[in-house]
Amino acid sequence: MENIPPSKDVLLMAVIQAQDVDLAEYSLENMDIHISRLASVGGFLGRRNATLFIGIPSEKQEEVIKIFQKTCRQRVEYIAVPLESAPLPLPAPTPITIGGANIFALDVEYFEEVM
Repeated sequence: MENIPPSKDVLLMAVIQAQDVDLAEYSLENMDIHISRLASVGGFLGRRNATLFIGIPSEKQEEVIKIFQKTCRQRVEYIAVPLESAPLPLPAPTPITIGGANIFALDVEYFEEVM
């Protein structure tokens, strides 16, 4: 790897809910942005989601984040939490906010496509 020019690319990893992934993917493909999609599961609630890997020039990063803001929404769901002082284990529905997109941006130091 001699004389490798510095890259101005970024790798975005976005974790989004399964309900939002198709619209987000469609919107990104309409912008001619190619993605790799992995099925994943959230750790806290065990809900299905997807992790998208998107390699783009750094100047497109804001545009991609705006797409996620438009296509990935937050939702309120209820989980059953047992009441501490109840004589019987009666679960109380507790609202939690889930969703949106969790986006991680990594600078790409080197990229090569091997054919």
